[in-house]
Amino acid sequence: MSVSLNTLADLGIMLLLGIFMGRLAKHLRLPNVTGYLVAGLLLGPYFLPAMGASFSVLSETFVSSINVLSEIALGFIAFSIGNEFKLSFFKKVGATPIVIACLESFFAVCFVTAALALTGHNLSFSFVLGSIAAATAPAATIMVLNQYKAKGTVTGTLLSVVAIDDATALLLFSICVAIAKSLKGKHTDLLMSVLSPACQILMALGIGFLLGILLLVPMRFFHKKSNRLGLICGVVFLGLGLADLWGLSTLLLLMACGAAVSNFSDEADAIMDIADSAASPVFILFFVASGAGLQVKVLGQVGLIGFLYIIFRFAGKWFGAWLGAKLCHADRKVRVYLGPCLLPQAGVAIGLMMVGGRVLPDYAAQIRAVVLAGTLIFELTGPAVTKLCLTKAGEISRN
Repeated sequence: MSVSLNTLADLGIMLLLGIFMGRLAKHLRLPNVTGYLVAGLLLGPYFLPAMGASFSVLSETFVSSINVLSEIALGFIAFSIGNEFKLSFFKKVGATPIVIACLESFFAVCFVTAALALTGHNLSFSFVLGSIAAATAPAATIMVLNQYKAKGTVTGTLLSVVAIDDATALLLFSICVAIAKSLKGKHTDLLMSVLSPACQILMALGIGFLLGILLLVPMRFFHKKSNRLGLICGVVFLGLGLADLWGLSTLLLLMACGAAVSNFSDEADAIMDIADSAASPVFILFFVASGAGLQVKVLGQVGLIGFLYIIFRFAGKWFGAWLGAKLCHADRKVRVYLGPCLLPQAGVAIGLMMVGGRVLPDYAAQIRAVVLAGTLIFELTGPAVTKLCLTKAGEISRN
C-alpha cells in the first residue's frame, strides 16, 4: 500500500526530503547525491516493504511514470559534460581519455565474461551479462565533481572518459550480443552488428553538434539570463525528443551539443552556468527518483552470479583504466585513482539489460536481478568512492 497524495505533492515531498538528506550526507562527509539516493530509497515502493513495512510513500506506478524527469536531468548533465570536450584540452592530453575509455570498458566485459564462463555458466549468458558491465553512468559522478568543485588532471580525464564510455559500451554490447546469438545457432552478421551502432553513434554526434551550432545563433541576440535559459531548455528538449524518435543515445547527442557550444562560443562558461543553476531542482528529483527505483529485494536473488558481476566489473574497470593510463604515459594519479571513479551504473545498463533479456529470454530474470542489484550497490557506493579517490588525488579539498 502506498500513501501517495498526488503528483505535485509527491514531487514536493521528494524535493524536501532530498534536500534534507543531502545536507545530512554532507555533515557525514558523504556526497550530496548519496543523500538524494537514500531519500529515494526511504520514499520508494521497494525499501520499506522489504524491511517489513506495510506501506510506502511513493507508489510503483508513480515512480515509473516520472521517467521524463530522468530524461531531462540526463539531458542537462550530458550538455554539461560536452563543455569538457574542448579542443584545447584534447591538444593537451591527446588520445589518453579515448584509450582509457576503450580499455576500461573492454576489460570490464572481459573480466565479467571470463569469470562467469570459468565458473560453468552458459557461454551466451556470460557474453550478454558481461557486455552490460561496460556501461558507466555519468550522472552521479558529475554531481560529485560539481559539489566539491574538483579540478585537476584526474577530474578532467574522468569527465572525458565517462562521456566516451557510452559509445564504447554500446559497441561492445552489440558485438557480444552478436557472438551470443551465434553461439545459440542463430545466423547473425557480426559486421552489421558493429556497423549499426557505430552509425547510430555518428548520427547522434552529428545531430547534437548541429543543434549546438544552431543554439549559438539566437544567443547572439538574446542576452538576458531568462531568455538564454529558455533557448537552452528548448534545444535540450528538442535533442531529447530527436534522440527518442530515432533511437539514438541521449547522452552522446547532447554531449556533442555542449561540445559545439564550448568550442565555438566565447561565452561557453556563462551559458553552462545558466544551464547548471536552473537544472538544480531537476537533478535532485532525478536522484531521489533513481533511489526510489532501486529494488532492494533483488539482493537476495543474485547469489554467486551477482557477486562475480560486481567484483569483476570493478576489477575490470580499474585494470583497464590503469592500463590505458600507463600506455599513454598519463600522470601517476590518473593511473591509480581514475578506475574506481567509474563504478556508478544506471540508465544505460538498465536499457541494455532489457535488450539482453529479449536476446536470451530463458535468462532474462537472472540478467534483470544481477543488473538491478549491481545498480543498487554501484549507485550507493560510487559517489563516496569517487569523492575519496579525488580527495586522495589532491583534487578535492579535505575540508
